[in-house]
Amino acid sequence: MSLRGFILKRLVYTVFLVFFVIVVNWLIFQAMPGVQGAISSLQGSGGANLNRQKQYDFYARQYGLNEPPLQRFVTYFWDMLTFHFGNSYQTQQPVIYDLINSGRLVNTLTLIGSSVVLSIIIGVLLGVVAASRRGSRVDSLSVTASLTTFSLPTFWMGITFITVFSAILNWFPPGNYVPNSWAQFGTPPWPQYILVRLQYLFLPVLVLTLFQYGGYLLLTRATMLETLSEDYVTTARAKGLKERVVLYKHALKNASLPIVTASALGFGTILGGAIITETVFNLDGLGLWLFNSIFNKDFPVMQAMFYILALSVIAANFISDLIYGIIDPRIRYE
Repeated sequence: MSLRGFILKRLVYTVFLVFFVIVVNWLIFQAMPGVQGAISSLQGSGGANLNRQKQYDFYARQYGLNEPPLQRFVTYFWDMLTFHFGNSYQTQQPVIYDLINSGRLVNTLTLIGSSVVLSIIIGVLLGVVAASRRGSRVDSLSVTASLTTFSLPTFWMGITFITVFSAILNWFPPGNYVPNSWAQFGTPPWPQYILVRLQYLFLPVLVLTLFQYGGYLLLTRATMLETLSEDYVTTARAKGLKERVVLYKHALKNASLPIVTASALGFGTILGGAIITETVFNLDGLGLWLFNSIFNKDFPVMQAMFYILALSVIAANFISDLIYGIIDPRIRYE
């Protein structure tokens, strides 16, 4: 099968998968209890029963709760395809507006994106070094450290780093993305702006990087150990090639397919945010937004976030399938 045929086939599969995600997402929130209570909470307290009933009817019409199930599904299906997620219960603003214009999307992409990139680079490089020195102290120390940081809860690391680096040493701020004074006095010039943002991002990025890099290290080490025993690696060394060339040009390239899959999934979950880390550091991102929407039963926000996260994972898997053929020409699109 040609590359064009493979892409068309994967696109058809992706379309059916997106339809399946939309249906499952709708069924989950239809079966979830608490929708009526969430609508009732919008009415506030006090007032005559008649006025409260009118308010309830108004919100029920606004969110389509008084329509038949089939009509609600058709409306919901079209809204998901057009990214019209309705209005938030809490802000009464369109969900897509709260997603993009509030700055949460940029904050989460900055936090999760930088931590994923750093964890992949650090994990892969240390994994290659550990595999090339199997059984040495470097190998044992790398594996032990990665298992330790991979096993520690992110909330514990976050609280510990805030206590040590913020409360005791006073090196970094304890949370938030920017100083609160910027809202009153405006943002500084861009060189100072970048330095301050890096200072505020250091601790949460450090927590997420330490938590994630261990998985890439262990995966890289395992695949490299299998590849280093192949005949073509022995032949490359017999030819007198430098060890660095053998490791990174020959061995790592052929051992990178599982790493590509793990990296794609890592990038695919970026839009889900880091709920625990953003909550600990009080970072106004998609993770904290999703946490607050769950706590406040803001179903339009939850429905939109679950749908967007599913789309991100689907897109990441599709891209990883295309990268396979570029990295390893032995793969045929069948």
